[in-house]
Amino acid sequence: MGNLVGSWRFKEPSTVEECDSTWGSDSESDEPGAEDDSGISDSVSPAESERAAGHTGDTSPQLTDSPESAPKMKRSFYAARDLYKYRHSYPNYKKSRQPNEYRNLRFYLNKIPLVPDGIYIEEILSKWRGDYDKLEHNHTYIQWLFPLREQGLNFYAHELTQDEIKEFQSTREAKRRFLAAYSLMLDFYGVKLLDKSGNVARAPNWQERFQHLNESHHNYLRITRILKSLGELGYEAFKAPLVRFFLEESLYQITLANMQHSVLEYYVYTIRLPATRRRLLRYARKHYRPAHAFLWGPPPKRRGGGAGGSVGAGSSGIRAPAPTPELQRRGEESITSMSASSGIIVSSHDAIMCQDLAGGGPKGCMGVGSNMAGLEGALMMAGARKERNVYNEIVPL
Repeated sequence: MGNLVGSWRFKEPSTVEECDSTWGSDSESDEPGAEDDSGISDSVSPAESERAAGHTGDTSPQLTDSPESAPKMKRSFYAARDLYKYRHSYPNYKKSRQPNEYRNLRFYLNKIPLVPDGIYIEEILSKWRGDYDKLEHNHTYIQWLFPLREQGLNFYAHELTQDEIKEFQSTREAKRRFLAAYSLMLDFYGVKLLDKSGNVARAPNWQERFQHLNESHHNYLRITRILKSLGELGYEAFKAPLVRFFLEESLYQITLANMQHSVLEYYVYTIRLPATRRRLLRYARKHYRPAHAFLWGPPPKRRGGGAGGSVGAGSSGIRAPAPTPELQRRGEESITSMSASSGIIVSSHDAIMCQDLAGGGPKGCMGVGSNMAGLEGALMMAGARKERNVYNEIVPL
């Protein structure tokens, strides 16, 4: 029996559906509140309702909300697999071959500097806050501030181990500095940490920082890493408030329109509790445009015999007329790609490729500027295209 157990190997999922346990057999009805301890509700906030009451509809032009106008996009398998491994504590994880020196913990105790820059954590926390040029252009510190059990692009940074995680979580000084580092990065993104529960809000400098964040897409990878690290080091409850904040800013306020794809494809799926993910995705679906192109909802419900019933468009769970065979064919076209590089496990915040808008030809993704912020669907596609260009340049984290 021992040999059989020892020879067992984790079989990696091969489809998005195998990676995503968010919905399972869940119905559209809300679960009891006791199932979710995040404090996140999918209901519209009073302030949001008040703003919506003053709207007579979106003030900017909208893409036609019909299946023919939908961008031909699909979920990224590589993103889904990466987050599946993270949420399940890296089932194919192998312990480091070298003795564990707790280098991440020692860095947070201010005993060793980060490599290769030779900078101590106290210097970062005391001198880097507000130095946005340094935080933007230095690409070696992020792996040290937010360690993971996977290798980043700074190969001097050490991966976390289970033993080090336990030691870190029991060390008050390290945890205090970790929260200070989190607050430092939030300020860089125009966000402020409100309390010890992880609630966040816009910082006084939010307009300037959001404008930068809309144009600096490599920070989207950094945010994915930050969210993962929060969960590893004992702050899982901090994720949902930040993800909910970015969902509102990207989908409802349209202040971070280029972040829409990253929030839905990555940030939501760093959260380990399925009930919390469901609540966030239900909120997102209320504000996503075009609504029928929402890819992250529950699987469509098929009624008996396949006759007389309606199915959701795509995988959104939103009821719509049954698609024609041609639309089904279009919907089945894959648009994701990934090039194999090395055997080292690296966060796979991969590029999502942009295809032509249906019926629009290549020009469908061209010429989307800041003066077209109302075209949410087109902005989503333009953001995806920009992310692809950045990732293809292999911008270091």
